[in-house]
Amino acid sequence: MSKIKVAVLFGGVSNEHDISLISASNIISAIPADKYEVIPIGITKKGRWLYYPGDVSLISSGRWEAHPDCVPAAILPDPMYKGIMKISDGCCTVTRIDAVFPALHGQNGEDGAIQGLLKLSGIPYVGCDIISSANCMDKTAAHTMLEANGIKMAKWKCINAADLGKLDDICDEIAAEMDYPLFIKPANSGSSVGVNKATSFEELKNAVKLAFSHDKKVIVEEYIKGRELECAVYGKDNPFASQVGEIRSCNEFYDYEAKYILGTSGLSIPADIPEKASREIRETAVKAFKTMGCSGLSRIDFFLKEDGTVILNEINTLPGFTQISMYPKLMENMGISQSELLDKLITLCLEG
Repeated sequence: MSKIKVAVLFGGVSNEHDISLISASNIISAIPADKYEVIPIGITKKGRWLYYPGDVSLISSGRWEAHPDCVPAAILPDPMYKGIMKISDGCCTVTRIDAVFPALHGQNGEDGAIQGLLKLSGIPYVGCDIISSANCMDKTAAHTMLEANGIKMAKWKCINAADLGKLDDICDEIAAEMDYPLFIKPANSGSSVGVNKATSFEELKNAVKLAFSHDKKVIVEEYIKGRELECAVYGKDNPFASQVGEIRSCNEFYDYEAKYILGTSGLSIPADIPEKASREIRETAVKAFKTMGCSGLSRIDFFLKEDGTVILNEINTLPGFTQISMYPKLMENMGISQSELLDKLITLCLEG
């Protein structure tokens, strides 16, 4: 029996490019080689697509781009081909593929952009569809939809780039409605890129300006004092939620540095929390997954306040697959290895 051809996309034009490289390296290494033929397609920070036939170990460091056997490649949007076009020595060849695993994080990976191309191509792909990806990525849309369905989230305000000229007035209004400290986030970003904490008016303004360097829309959220908890959801029509895991950040909050640079943050699986809270988090995770129309996989992040209140923080539709990432670790705790998990995710997308 011939192997199932799976294209793994990695890199991308995103401020989470480097995290994607690490995720993709782990994914490619863990996909069962006896069942799948992996076709690695890297996307540079400038947006060039390259077929990469080299060693997986070179991907996470970024050295893959310099491999002499890389050739330009592209997914064809014409559904007649359902494949990857490679361009070499002036000739084009098309390799049909059965599925795509978009190991891309952040903009152009989780926001519906790549999902739109794959939809046009007619090639099944792992993860959420165009609309659910876009809505989960945009924190303003996610807040609006989840709160409308009775899911508790932090108080928030949105600032658009067009309003930068009156930033002082806007920050005054925000400070009058929400107490410091406040958290400032790009509306469409992940891995805590561009996220900052503000304890004063000046810090708030500076943090907003910094967030605008990552996106054209910024949200300001109230500070939630509580434990940082995460839950992995898998499935489609009848999704299930994993046990709850807890983040023990080595920094004041779980920012990009704490996640990926310092390497000293910890995970507790399962989290040492009351059964009632664990049950509510898992039920809320599944409800949020369904509300947003998610499919395949998502990692859903929560806060648990001292009084037992559960607050949903955000939904990540293409969570990290690094060695320290919570999604695969939560699944491993349920007895599902990374190889089995990847097999399940690819099989689920092929089922349509």
